[in-house]
Amino acid sequence: MTIPLNDISAFLGGLHPYDGLTVADRETLAAAIQVLDLPAGATIYRHGQPLDGLYIVWSGTVEVVDANDIPVSILGPRNSFAERGLLREGVAVTTATTTEPTVLLMLPKMQFAELVHDHQIARRFFDRSRTPAPRGSDLATSRVETFMHHSAYFCMPGTTVQDAAREMRDRHVSCLCVLENDALVGIVTNRDLTEKALADGMPIDTHVSSVMTKDPMTLEPSAIGSDVLHAMMERRIGHIPITQNGSLVGIVTQTDLTRFQAVSSAELVAEIAGSGTAEEMAAVTARIPKLLVQLVAAGNRHEVVTRLITDVADTATRRLLALAEEALGAPPVPYLWAACGSQGRQEQTGVSDQDNCLIIADGVTHDQMDYFRRLAQFVCDGLNTCGYVYCPGDMMATAERWCQPLSVWRGYFENWINKPSPEAQMLASVMFDLRPIGGDTAMFKDLQLDTLRKASSNSIFVAHMISNSLKHTPPLGLLRGFATIRSGEHKNQIDLKHNGVVPIADLGRVYALQGQLTAFNTRARLEGAAGAGLISPSGARDLLDAYDLIAETRLQHQARLVKAGEAPDNFMSPSSLSDLERSHLRDAFVVVKGMQAAIGHGKGALS
Repeated sequence: MTIPLNDISAFLGGLHPYDGLTVADRETLAAAIQVLDLPAGATIYRHGQPLDGLYIVWSGTVEVVDANDIPVSILGPRNSFAERGLLREGVAVTTATTTEPTVLLMLPKMQFAELVHDHQIARRFFDRSRTPAPRGSDLATSRVETFMHHSAYFCMPGTTVQDAAREMRDRHVSCLCVLENDALVGIVTNRDLTEKALADGMPIDTHVSSVMTKDPMTLEPSAIGSDVLHAMMERRIGHIPITQNGSLVGIVTQTDLTRFQAVSSAELVAEIAGSGTAEEMAAVTARIPKLLVQLVAAGNRHEVVTRLITDVADTATRRLLALAEEALGAPPVPYLWAACGSQGRQEQTGVSDQDNCLIIADGVTHDQMDYFRRLAQFVCDGLNTCGYVYCPGDMMATAERWCQPLSVWRGYFENWINKPSPEAQMLASVMFDLRPIGGDTAMFKDLQLDTLRKASSNSIFVAHMISNSLKHTPPLGLLRGFATIRSGEHKNQIDLKHNGVVPIADLGRVYALQGQLTAFNTRARLEGAAGAGLISPSGARDLLDAYDLIAETRLQHQARLVKAGEAPDNFMSPSSLSDLERSHLRDAFVVVKGMQAAIGHGKGALS
């Protein structure tokens, strides 16, 4: 089949990233393209074979399967494929077959390499690996939307100065924006009330329009901190309304600037360490969403963000343990407080419950156990007050099952390993993420090493753990889209936790068992697995890149919600992403599905 060059060039002009090229560059590209007219059932390439180039579907349908013949995509016109293999070693990482008569455009690998090298728009589209995010951790380079106060209180021009003063007092604010017909016409501050109304002896029923600053300077949410700093210093003002498309959306005060500079994990840790009650700590942990926004806006890597947020939870836990000992007295025998779940893996985000347990030294008496039950209640109640809500599954030290002597814990793990029932697999998955937080942390080392040794040498247990790890699957739809939630509160959304990062955390846990890796964190486990040869270098690179993209997408989603004044969650609508972002995210999920299939087929998972 022959297709005129002009038609190919026009076709490319309607596709990203080629639509960002000049007409001349597209014509050069079109001249290099080969047209392939294939019958149904034709194999375009097989897994492991050298690739000839990049393929774009002109007409027809192509099925793409992974190394284990599991379908990952059904591609139609305008879809491209084979780029991942081309950007690795030039070897196919999937198998592609036509399912009906199909016409393909094939850009030879040399011209594809030149396209990616010469054009940033193509490089950004095709290269799915992690790129360093621009850093901007200081106030001057941070966007106003990351630190402005989203609730800007207001009054009308006819409001009296007395009513305005009362409103500011009751709201604990230092200014009110003045609106007329929803338009910002002024701002009245504490300084206006004292230096104009009070100092000049104006009647208390004087309208704020008489003392307000008319038509105040405003900025947009996209402004940066230096814009605020320069404006405040130049104009000697302490309040700047933030507007967007003419509407009031927030305000920035000197207090906001101070708060922003003070919101760091170190500052939160220091305040918690000096707190005397759970309520005092709760006032500090309430700033974690703001910390999340700031850390994400600063371009920090996802594992850094979650580590810093988890450090706050660890500090709160240790402070509550200290307060509990002050209230209850010294513990009768040594104990270890351990966390599991996201805190155990050092992967907490803006929304986390608590998962913890108590391991008590052998020799503890029946009467002494009452001390540890009260200690567990004190700490778990305090964590709940701090926003780390009670675990819905009761995986907490307050449950008798998870508040036991060390010998009982050894028995738990031995039983789970030797008799891997479905419940045992679930519990082992949770408890293999245990990390010591407080108390006698030395109690943990021998327990961890002994358990890893026994678990890795039991092939049946490992096979069961592999099968259990495959229960959480990426949200992939075959038709180049996402399998979104079909009904309920989160209809048409994807769960970036249970179908996003959890499948990778499950893989990391299995690799840790197989390699007797002592790392707690998922990314550290993946890196350790690569170093130990448990996964191939190319597979490790792909999985790490996929994990980074999914985890950072999740954090960016939560940060957007916080900036909008909403509570962070894990449910995101794919439509909120750009075409480029959706394409990259889907490719990341394809990598995860492929690695799940590889460990399922290659390591003896039970069906």
